[in-house]
Amino acid sequence: MPRKTLKQSDSAVPVMILGVGSFAHSIGQTLADAGASVSTYLTRNYGHFPPSLVGPTFSQDAFPSPVPLLKKNGVAVVIPQSIDWALAPWAKDLLKSGVGIFSPTREAMRIERERDFARKLCAVCKIPFPQAYVASNRLEAEKILAQHPQPFVIKNPLCSPTSPIHTILCETVEDTRAWLRHVNYAEGVFLQEYLGRAEAGHIALVSGGDIHSLVTNQEYKYAFNGNQGIVAGAPLGGIVERDDNDKYGLARELIHPLRPWLRESKFNGPLQVTAVKRNGQWHVIEYNIRIGVTSGPMILRMLRNPVETVLQTAGNEKLNPQFRDKLNFGCSLTLAGYGYPFTQVRSPHLPLEVNGQFDCDVWWNEVARGADDKLMSTGHRIADVIALAPTLDAAVTKAYANIGKIRVVGSYFRTDVGHSLWPPGRV
Repeated sequence: MPRKTLKQSDSAVPVMILGVGSFAHSIGQTLADAGASVSTYLTRNYGHFPPSLVGPTFSQDAFPSPVPLLKKNGVAVVIPQSIDWALAPWAKDLLKSGVGIFSPTREAMRIERERDFARKLCAVCKIPFPQAYVASNRLEAEKILAQHPQPFVIKNPLCSPTSPIHTILCETVEDTRAWLRHVNYAEGVFLQEYLGRAEAGHIALVSGGDIHSLVTNQEYKYAFNGNQGIVAGAPLGGIVERDDNDKYGLARELIHPLRPWLRESKFNGPLQVTAVKRNGQWHVIEYNIRIGVTSGPMILRMLRNPVETVLQTAGNEKLNPQFRDKLNFGCSLTLAGYGYPFTQVRSPHLPLEVNGQFDCDVWWNEVARGADDKLMSTGHRIADVIALAPTLDAAVTKAYANIGKIRVVGSYFRTDVGHSLWPPGRV
């Protein structure tokens, strides 16, 4: 099926999101507000209610493949929430369908999917990357630690939401040694040298042979105030700064040197780099091929032409992202539910109260409407509250004013977002 072409008069571009929860709710509503016709193919077994507030939703049980829906509804572009769509039994049919995909595909996906591939690619492109090693079992991992007695970040060699190992950040050799006794070696283990906490990211779009910087961002990955606790499954907050001129140099140092590989792999789509600054130099710790659960909604809200930008990126066309005036910063806060980030602790369904009117975006995640028509929380992550403003202080202040209007027993949110880890390179 030929890809739908966007015209000035054609505002209701059909878009399908592959996802659930606040990601689908936020991206979908932002694009719908910009004139798109939005539907969602539900890829997980939770978070089904929020995207239904934007448009039609389709479950995997009723529709084992989204491809017939794309053809039936004339969908122009799909927006995946995670890279796991490429492992679905219908992935090849999606690639053959001619529908635009707001994601790199095939070989280009390896930069996120395979952690050691990213390490090797950085070596070829002369991009700083921490020392890293792959081990297939505990014995090999402990031998590496004995040969290189330093703290490591423990990761799964293959990146996926369902990986047997989720990132474990060890700040001492003893921490690393202890964790190596307990991780699941089903897919082996990737040991990446720990470089400290001076972390930041940059998000760009690659399309039409060009790299377009969008924002520099910061994710607050630790579960609790003061960057304490464990690294949560998804960030507890985030900041974005409009940075189409790459003022911090992250794109120039860590993305632009990839140009030969980007051309060779036919890469088009979002590209995010996350890096740590040590001794005055940025080092890549990972690349992602999404605009992000935290940053994505803020980026699209900042643009005057989000539908056009998404569609043209999916088609590998020349881009002209247009930012709205004065929306220079965004702040995202997550309201975490009972038991988070220790997801083995199951949360009961609990009443959700809203006290007052919101004056910024609030995207529901694990939330449903009860038989009494009232909202209730149904899981570990309840909502993402997002505010945009000319200044960082104004965005942070507005986000906190609004998240304070939501009450669920046992819930919490970080109260220090924006007060550490920013500007980029700061601890």
